[in-house]
Amino acid sequence: QVQVVESGGGLVQPGGSLTLSCVFSGGDFRDYAGGWYRQAPAKDREFVASIARAAADNQIYSDAVENRFIISRDNAKNTVSLQMHNLKPEDSAVYYCYVIPSHGSTRIWGQGTQVTVSS
Repeated sequence: QVQVVESGGGLVQPGGSLTLSCVFSGGDFRDYAGGWYRQAPAKDREFVASIARAAADNQIYSDAVENRFIISRDNAKNTVSLQMHNLKPEDSAVYYCYVIPSHGSTRIWGQGTQVTVSS
């Protein structure tokens, strides 16, 4: 059974950096694209970034995080990472990793990791 588990959340000051990791198991990671969403209290879950199966092909970012966040994948470690720089209080949210298979349309979600940006 395919699963993803996030880690790396925490408390960081405005302007700081944090890296989230998402570890995949239960299948062939190379067959899956991946990405991140986030959800702040009382708000809908929103798209953050995505990366294709072949990372060099395509990374997509929301306008809110472009030029501050970097998504990457390491197929040898079955990991999707999200480097977050110049963090702002409005980046505070629970961040959810997902993967989606090349042969399907259903995302598999992790349990989420909390990111809090505050002084």
